[in-house]
Amino acid sequence: MRVRNWVGASALVLVWTEAVAQERVPAGHIKIVNGSVTILRAGTTVPAQPGVAVFETDAIRTGADGRVGITLQDDTRISLGPTSEMKLDRFNYAPAEGRLAVVLKFVRGIAAYVSGRIATLSPDAVRLETPAAIVGVRGTTLAIRADVK
Repeated sequence: MRVRNWVGASALVLVWTEAVAQERVPAGHIKIVNGSVTILRAGTTVPAQPGVAVFETDAIRTGADGRVGITLQDDTRISLGPTSEMKLDRFNYAPAEGRLAVVLKFVRGIAAYVSGRIATLSPDAVRLETPAAIVGVRGTTLAIRADVK
């Protein structure tokens, strides 16, 4: 009887450990929202509000009256104007482990980007993509306009 209880308890601990290990760490947070802004996450739509977490693989969409400001963990700042869409394709900020990456895909609209610490620590780890170009960032501030034709 004791062996069965021990095996059952061990299995429960393993399942709990796996669940904790799989918890997603936010890449950043929504700071400012004006108008219609949504987050597309794993096939669902989440209303964007100040303080809401943004995760790797999330897409952010603004409506015709929408504007949003996002701050990532490394202090990268992104602003999207009306009728814009951006996907946080990849984000990894673990400088102590040497894991750094930011890949932002600007699908359409107008955006402003201010680089954070990842661009300072590892400039090659930052990529900004549009339908027409891929931009390597070397620590800067820039504006992007992505038109879909």
